[in-house]
Amino acid sequence: MEEEEKKYKSIDDILPPDLIHRIFLKVPAKHLASLRCVSKLWYSLISDPQFVEFHFQYSPAVTNTFIFIAKGCVSCFVDLDALFSVNNDALQVKRVSPPFKMKSPPYFEVLGSCRGFVLLRGQGNFLVLWNPLTGSSKGISYSRIASRCKNKGYWIPREFLVYGFGYDASQDDYLLVVACHDKHGQAHFNCLSLKTNSFIYFDAAPPKPLGFYNWNPRGLFFNGAIHWVPSYLQDYRNAILIFDLKERTFSMISAPEQMLISACRSPGLALLGGCLAFYYGNLDSIITDIWVMKEYKVHSSWILYQIPCFGFRPLCLSSDMNLIGKGDTCDKLEFYIYNLREERLQYFKYPCFPAAVFEANAVYTESLLPLPSDIKDKDEKEEEQGHQFLHEFFELLDVAKG
Repeated sequence: MEEEEKKYKSIDDILPPDLIHRIFLKVPAKHLASLRCVSKLWYSLISDPQFVEFHFQYSPAVTNTFIFIAKGCVSCFVDLDALFSVNNDALQVKRVSPPFKMKSPPYFEVLGSCRGFVLLRGQGNFLVLWNPLTGSSKGISYSRIASRCKNKGYWIPREFLVYGFGYDASQDDYLLVVACHDKHGQAHFNCLSLKTNSFIYFDAAPPKPLGFYNWNPRGLFFNGAIHWVPSYLQDYRNAILIFDLKERTFSMISAPEQMLISACRSPGLALLGGCLAFYYGNLDSIITDIWVMKEYKVHSSWILYQIPCFGFRPLCLSSDMNLIGKGDTCDKLEFYIYNLREERLQYFKYPCFPAAVFEANAVYTESLLPLPSDIKDKDEKEEEQGHQFLHEFFELLDVAKG
């Protein structure tokens, strides 16, 4: 009998929880989502908020995914890490319908990504915060922002001069920051809390009038702040605008002085190996210049990489120094892998996807992070419970006095 019990011991009986915990930290998030179903203990360990946060911050098994919306209603995913292990024929594009099915045919576009969440814009001043890995989602209305805009009824990139999606760690809150013109033509910044579905007003203004129509509208979240670059560089100074989500303040970063401004085409920002990167097509040659800031806000830390591909858009950098990027083509979905050590370029094509569907896309790191709780509803519920407690307490006092 004892031999049978030993024979059917589970892995939970063999390995201590601490060891299982350490093993899980080395497992990609997409596999952890399935492993939660193995046992109650595994579900408890993997679902623990502290573990989920720690895994996102420190796990060496991070996975990067490229998402775009096809025909406005189908989410398409490409596992960027899989580009290293499969050939062109084996690699597939995964299709998933976006969350929040509506009565009318839904139309979504990608606004940005942050901490494993993707922010979508739907019809009718409607936002969706979505974790594609867990399937959890939350709908938010931004009608109060739209009502203040001069041009109503447009999509966000037209409606808002600049916008950005990021995370304020001090408040554990996801924020949508936008700038739009009021009816008098003045530019104003607004901030929408996706945690409380409410506005956060601030008086901060950019260091100088920026002429936002000359800026790329979508901002990049990094190091607790949202970053924007202009569509056309006038000079290297003040090339990157920064908005700190915690301090609610603006600042600027200068581009490398060695840049040839006249040769810049379509500058953009990316995150490469945990560093801020500034890239642009070089009109003087068929290359893409990528400047990586090794130390944040340290101007002397800019390092130049030159990719022998015009229109190369960097997406992510692997641990073994392989740079993954998307091609700027008109008739196909095209990814490139550039080995920085060997200076070798490799590419993958998908002719079945027209480039028109790639205008709104994003790269996100998969995570098991839960949706932000609605503090407003929580506070109201706690306040209601408090009133009920006081009411019952005073009733007991009246009975005792009687």
